[in-house]
Amino acid sequence: MSDWLHNLPVPLMALVIFGFTYLLAAAVFVSVALVATEERAKALKAISPGMLPVLGIIFGLFVAFTAAQVWGDSDRAGAAVSREASALRSAVLLAAGLPAEQEAKLRGLVRDYVGQAVAVEWPEMAHQEASLKATPPALAEALQLVVTMAPQGRAQETTQHEIVAALEQALDARRQRIIVSLASVNSVKWWCLYLQALCELLVIGFVHCDNRLGSAIAMGLFATGVATSVLLIAAHDRPFTGQISISPEPLRQIMPEAPGGTELIAPAGSLRR
Repeated sequence: MSDWLHNLPVPLMALVIFGFTYLLAAAVFVSVALVATEERAKALKAISPGMLPVLGIIFGLFVAFTAAQVWGDSDRAGAAVSREASALRSAVLLAAGLPAEQEAKLRGLVRDYVGQAVAVEWPEMAHQEASLKATPPALAEALQLVVTMAPQGRAQETTQHEIVAALEQALDARRQRIIVSLASVNSVKWWCLYLQALCELLVIGFVHCDNRLGSAIAMGLFATGVATSVLLIAAHDRPFTGQISISPEPLRQIMPEAPGGTELIAPAGSLRR
């Protein structure tokens, strides 16, 4: 599935997928009608109707295995974004135990990191172009700031350790969301899915070659099921791409306000746009 299809609104994506699937079913119907002459119809009717449930079950297994991958990727992506937002929020709250100058600097670095993630990394993840090669400068500087700090007393020492742990957790969550952003259903799986559907359509046409109306209705119903399954998978295929995708809203909600502003404390909202 190409980028342009994944970035379509769901109604347009549905139109493309349903249109292609119905076109495939129509092509099979016409082909069988042309082939099933009086001489060949008897041979085609000899194909056992018992093949229909077998092929249908195989197609259902293909859909189930593909959907399981998609749901797993989506769940991991949502969990990574939530974990990243929670870790950054913890770092910001714990920063209150630092000296005022260091607290302000740490909050500013977290704000810069969130801004960079929303403005740069999210569009890159949508196009599967995000990379793990570069460490976010703001988060790296925040870690260096806290690690090199000379704690004054046991309380600040504990705060330092907790902030370092929170920042490391945020870095790990970022790595996870970028890795998941590169996941998608590969072309081999899509081809196999439609090839199995084509086999089922052919057998439907052969079994009902002497009943054009019944064949058309059966093919239409099966094509609708195929298109519905493909639409459901394609709409959720890439966790950070398309209308149904994971948004950076949790990161926006924990983003510290600029100096002089009032920080908005709100629970992380829905991960879906």
